[in-house]
Amino acid sequence: MMTANIKFQEAENKPMAIHPKKFALWLFIVSIVMIFAAMTSAYIVKKSDGGWLEFKLPLIFYINTGIILLSSVTIQWSYAQAKKDNLENLKWGLLVTALLGIGFVAGQLIAWEQLQKMGVYFGSHIANPAGSYLYVLTGLHAFHLITGLVFLFIVLFSSFTYKIHSKKLLQLEMCTTYWHFLDGLWIYLFVFLLLNH
Repeated sequence: MMTANIKFQEAENKPMAIHPKKFALWLFIVSIVMIFAAMTSAYIVKKSDGGWLEFKLPLIFYINTGIILLSSVTIQWSYAQAKKDNLENLKWGLLVTALLGIGFVAGQLIAWEQLQKMGVYFGSHIANPAGSYLYVLTGLHAFHLITGLVFLFIVLFSSFTYKIHSKKLLQLEMCTTYWHFLDGLWIYLFVFLLLNH
């Protein structure tokens, strides 16, 4: 009984540990949050100066929002399949997530093309700050989503070489966390732009 109490006290006194790779990922996520917080704050300050171009957001932004939400579902499903050692479903889930991610980036390119047709430009003498900020915010997000795709393809390769399974989930867990973060970040940006475009 006394041994059990000592073990319990030792366990109680141990600090909660986080894997160094997870810690690095969370630091990276916090730095991205700070960048976007600064950018959206600057957007609001600049908008208050006046002379802000009003325009409708391209329809593809709405479609992309659906695509990215669906990609969160597929990557979470992949994670659940890995926990059950259903490795074929894991591969399919990751592959579908990657295709949805590529579709999202392609959708952003289409959105930028549509914006130009609407007279919303980036950084030229005829550009309005509203357009420039929109391109920077969506472009920064697209860049980070591409980094997420690179991470996703690394995880996909690991799944094909059977390095991911129920007893080895760290890489997939980190990728899933980052992907959900990118999805949440897009939802934040989309709502922000809907309210402030």
